[in-house]
Amino acid sequence: MRKITKKNSFLFWQKWLFYSSLVFAIAGVVFALFGNNILFVPYNNMLAEVFWHSSQFPPEADRFRAFIYAPLGGTIACSYILLAFIAYYPFKNKQVWARNAIIMAYGTWVIIDTAVCIRYGVYPQIYLVNAFSITVKALPIICTWKYFKN
Repeated sequence: MRKITKKNSFLFWQKWLFYSSLVFAIAGVVFALFGNNILFVPYNNMLAEVFWHSSQFPPEADRFRAFIYAPLGGTIACSYILLAFIAYYPFKNKQVWARNAIIMAYGTWVIIDTAVCIRYGVYPQIYLVNAFSITVKALPIICTWKYFKN
């Protein structure tokens, strides 16, 4: 049986952060280019229900949905590619600024996104998308905190 060392534990969480970022980046690209596919039907249905009290977008809004998913998905891909690079190099080298940048960037996003979701009543976004995404990022930050020295 393999002995778990501090180094192995740190590298596990560093790789978690790196590879999960790549997965989220790919999901952002898929969302941008194919936001109306079967994977996103529940999300689309949720938005249509909240804003139009219908199971699908009205035809006049569907074109806008298709457009707005492109910059949104592109932004998701961009931020997670950046996070992957931070996780791969400076985070792996235990640079405090890398950990703090992740906390500040994603903390800012979750506060803004959650506040807007509350304002518009899009609660499933909060407990599905936001909570899941923050958990995926928070676990490695919490579990590696002690390895970073100021």
